Formats: sequence, C-alpha cells, structure tokens
Amino acid sequence: MQEIKLPKLRKIDPNKPKKKKILLLSDDMRMHSGIATMSREFIMGTCAHYDWVQIGAAVKHPDEGKIFDISDAVSKETGVDDASIKIYATSGYGNERILKEVLEIEKPDAILHFTDPRFWGWLYQMEHELRQTYPLMYYNIWDDLPYPHWNEPFYESCDLIMNISRQTQNIVKNVLQKFPKPDWAVQWVPHGINENNFFPITKGHTQYDEFIKFRDDFKKKHDCEFIVFWNNRNIRRKQPGDLVLAFAEFCKRLTPLQAKKCALFMHTQPVDGNGTDLFAVKNAVAPDCNIIFSTTAVDPKMMNFYYNMADVTANIASNEGFGLSHAESLMAGTPIINNVTGGLQDGCRFEDEDGTWIEFTTEFPSNHNGDYKKHGEWVKPVFPTNRSLQGSPQTPYIFDDRVDFKDVADAIEYWHELTPQERHEMGEAGRNWVTGTESNFSARRMSQRFIECIDTCFEKWEPRKKFSLFTVEQPKKLEKVGVL
Repeated sequence: MQEIKLPKLRKIDPNKPKKKKILLLSDDMRMHSGIATMSREFIMGTCAHYDWVQIGAAVKHPDEGKIFDISDAVSKETGVDDASIKIYATSGYGNERILKEVLEIEKPDAILHFTDPRFWGWLYQMEHELRQTYPLMYYNIWDDLPYPHWNEPFYESCDLIMNISRQTQNIVKNVLQKFPKPDWAVQWVPHGINENNFFPITKGHTQYDEFIKFRDDFKKKHDCEFIVFWNNRNIRRKQPGDLVLAFAEFCKRLTPLQAKKCALFMHTQPVDGNGTDLFAVKNAVAPDCNIIFSTTAVDPKMMNFYYNMADVTANIASNEGFGLSHAESLMAGTPIINNVTGGLQDGCRFEDEDGTWIEFTTEFPSNHNGDYKKHGEWVKPVFPTNRSLQGSPQTPYIFDDRVDFKDVADAIEYWHELTPQERHEMGEAGRNWVTGTESNFSARRMSQRFIECIDTCFEKWEPRKKFSLFTVEQPKKLEKVGVL
C-alpha cells in the first residue's frame, strides 16, 4: 500500500492576530509576464501581513484546473513561517462560476484584481452582489489620455483603486465625475523592482568575477564596446522597428569603425504576430548595423547581467502604463532613454519651477508637450512629435504617442558621447532615486504601500446594501426625430 504523505503541521501562535485573506485575480505569479512578475513581488512582500489565494491566469494554462499550495516554498524564500499562498490555475482570467467556487472554498476577506479593466467585464457585472460581502480592490493600469470616460462604471465598481503611475491616478480622479471617491480610495502605488534581483554588480560582490567574464566574452564575441539594451515584447505599441531605425540613424553619424563597435541588444522574440519580423526590419533599414537578439527566457540573475552590461536602456513605447524595463535598468544602475508618455514620465522625474517633482492635474494631465524640461540626470527623455487617436469598440479612443526616430538617435548619441564614468555616475544617481522614499519604485516600498492602502480600505470600507435607490425625473415629451 502506497504511503500517504500528509502536509507538515504548522505551529500557530495563539497571541498573533489572524491575518486577512485576499483573493487575487491576475496572471499566475509563477509566469513571466509583467503582471505575473508584479503579482509575485507584492504577494511575497506582504505574505507576513496577509494570506493570499490567486486565481492564476495564463492564455493557455498548462496546469488548468489544478490547485497549488506553495506556502512552504514561499516560507523558505521569505523567512515568513506562517506564509499561506495558494494558486488556482486557469486559462484566461476566470468567470463567475470559477470565482464563486473559489469564494465558497477559501472564504477570503477581500478581492483584488489587476490589469486592464476591459478583461473584467464579468466581474463588474457581479460587483453589487460581491461588495455586500467583500471590498473589491483594483491595481489599475491605464496608459494615456484622453480621459477614458467609458471606464467610469468600472472605477465606480471598486472600493479601492491603486494606480501604477501618477498620470493614471489623475486619470481615475477625473473620470470619476458622478460618484467621486475619497482620496484614500484612489492612491498612487507604482510597480516596485526587487533590489535583490536588480543591482549594480560592483567589485567585491560574489557575482563580480562571473559577471566580468560574461561581459567581456559577450563584447568580444560581438565585437562591441557600446551597448543599447531593449527588453520588451515584440508588439506594435513598443515600437521595436522605430528603435532599429533610430539605431541605424545613430550609426550613420559615426565613422565606420565607431559604428562597428556599437550594438543594439534586443531581448525579445524577433518574430511575433502581434509585432513584426525584426530580422526583415534589420535587413531592410539596418543591414550593416550590429543588432543582437536574445530569444530565450532568462532568470533574474542573467537579466541583471544584461542591464549591468548595457550602457543605456531604451523604452520608446507609444503607450506605456509603467514600463518595467526602465525601472529595472535604473535599479541596476544603468541610465535610460524614455518616451515622454504614460508611466514612463514618472521615471524621468520632471521638475517644476521650484524644483519639485511635477504633479498631474485636470489642467495639466501630461508633460508630453514638454512644458517642463528639467529632469533627472539618469534619463534622456524623448518627446513625442505625433499623437494619433487610436481606438476600438471596447476602447473607443486613446492617444498613441509617437517619437521621431531621429530624436531617439539624438538620445543614443548623447549617451554615446559621454565617458563610461559619466554614464556610471548618472546611472548611480538613478539607482539612488529609485531606492529612495520619493519614487517608491522598490518592491519593498510597493509592498509597504499595498499594506497601507489595503488596511485603510478594510478600516473604512462599508458593505453595499442589497438595493440602491435612485430618484428618477419624469421624462420630457419626446419630439419625433427623422433618421436618414
């Protein structure tokens, strides 16, 4: 007869307050998307304070229908003895049936959902019922203006909205016109980068010799001295073709020998149905340029090697809610090139006349026009030269902020002309800023902000009543209207 292994019993401190349990709806925290990465960071960072259950999504989840208790693994990694983390694997973001089953089994104290609101239509249709029992919390992403007024019912359906960028926070406040929320319910909680995964690899560090060998071997193999790094998915809004074009323009301004020593290092799938064929783009517009593709997934240690090896990291996406690569780069001490759009503006730290980090308001919702030019020394911002109003039936309008590839070439040239020491010092200033208290860009601080905001929500939340009463005016007499 096969031996049945029972889970280890945990010693419970009777004097310790019982932790709240939160049900998270997002990408499976074990996956590699930006949503999954951030889900993992705030779960790991708050597991001493909350118990977590996740309906973990993937496009076609290989473990669909399975339940994973990863509490012991999380305890070993975090040192939190009573960590409790469970994942219900599902393809897609779930549905009413799955949610009700998990609620019945797990009996959480709150529901938190994360990513674009258009994925949560089925959840918002249940909000009146759910919010009689659970506060509904949202870690919110919205990339750009104009104010998306069609999102108003979604935002109204949430008791707490934590926003990943300062512009997103302002957007939510301006969209909530009919039923404004108190300040505590609309907060700025930016993505946080793990300082233990991304950091400058300096002499004396245990990884230093290994990194130096990797860097020197890489540069020797590809015959390069100056590296522009790009770490994004090959999709249209990330503008990979424009970056290739910008790099080719930059190389034209150099002597043939100088150009040969410069490389564009792109960590992405070179061919993607949601993007383009970057091999074809290179052959057409940059045939003589040194463009290197990294096509396989790597662990955080190797990704940190990439950032440390690079001289500058570029993100010129035309829509970007936050942009993890620019924050990871700064955490590793490497300077950046950012398009001035969406959440990428936060990484620039534009200053007003008093030297204060700019705030977004109804009258000043974005700095895309360059009203403020002074910025952190760790970034060379590129202002968009074209704003195209894009849309779809689900998202009727949103600005697409395009940069001119020649302006991006100017930014690359700016960093190339500096000495390695100057780039190092500016990257170090960026590292000091993202780990400081003003930016909140560390995973440690993100987790602290989650606890502050969620605990406040638990304290102030009032359950919805079974019915909401509205006063309806008598309809006016309608006139006949001709329709062609």
